[in-house]
Amino acid sequence: MAVDTRTDRRPSSYAGILWHSTVGKKTAMAVSGIVMLLYLVAHMLGNLKIFFGAAEFDGYAHWLRTIGEPFLHHEWFLWIARVVLVAAVVVHAVAAYQLSRRDIAARPTKYAHKKKRASYATRTMRWGGIILGLFIVWHILDLTTLTVNPRAEAGHPYANVVATFSTWYGNVIYIVAMLALGLHIRHGFWSAAQTLGANRPGRDRTLKAIANLLALVLTLGFIAVPVSVMTGVVS
Repeated sequence: MAVDTRTDRRPSSYAGILWHSTVGKKTAMAVSGIVMLLYLVAHMLGNLKIFFGAAEFDGYAHWLRTIGEPFLHHEWFLWIARVVLVAAVVVHAVAAYQLSRRDIAARPTKYAHKKKRASYATRTMRWGGIILGLFIVWHILDLTTLTVNPRAEAGHPYANVVATFSTWYGNVIYIVAMLALGLHIRHGFWSAAQTLGANRPGRDRTLKAIANLLALVLTLGFIAVPVSVMTGVVS
């Protein structure tokens, strides 16, 4: 009797089946996007503490490392948050890439010469995602590991932020990335709402208004810091 040695590569678990489906990938993108959006709101509010002076900002940075004590060890909460955030970024990026490849593969080759150009929103999301991915690496090297910050000093976050935005390239990188972030949020929030079924009849205008408001507030909130350092409001 012949033995069938072929391996069935189809996912056997519900999670695997969901992940391999287009709907599952879009849902993963939507949920991971919401996780990142919540982080961005909290991060922006924390950044704005810089307007209350070095003591307030440095105290906030120290508090982040003590959340949960004594139940959690020093910086455990911060590392848990980092792991969750990295996982959300990876899931979001992988799902976006695989959906893009799946969309390209599904196009009939005989109609390649008639292929429509990608929409403005699609192109913005793709390039915005790449810009933000590169920025995340820069931001970590700049203000977390302090590798590329020429005047960084461990334990002095306020001074490190001022040092970063005292350079022309630090401002350019940050502002360009925040503009890309605003466009990404504007289109991404609407896409997530559609994926999760929140766009009921009559809600479209409200959801679009919320998307625009979130994008505007976050963009202005983040850009306010480098602009304030450049103009001497924060020094």
